[in-house]
Amino acid sequence: MAKLVFGVNQSLDGYVDHMAFGLNPTPFRHFIEEAQGQAGSVYEVAGPNLAQSLTELGLIDEYRIYLHPVVLGHGKPYFAGPRPPLRLVANDRIGEDVIRLTYVPA
Repeated sequence: MAKLVFGVNQSLDGYVDHMAFGLNPTPFRHFIEEAQGQAGSVYEVAGPNLAQSLTELGLIDEYRIYLHPVVLGHGKPYFAGPRPPLRLVANDRIGEDVIRLTYVPA
């Protein structure tokens, strides 16, 4: 059975705005490689609002937070509603300055 993974780029202070992170070729290549191994993809659709809806329905099997060394101070938070209980299962460095945190529902 397929796994539903929700991934998003996030600032250090918890906000989502991929335009604020600038162009970095290493994470871009990483996302291309990740997409090649997927059965399907829903991309840049409602961001945190979609995450909230899918979380409330219990449909997300894995959360991937790509943490960028940027402080935005405003915007949409990754979790638009209550944060689900999560368990960290992996962390990976993507290039020089991006960290991928992988969580599953606790």
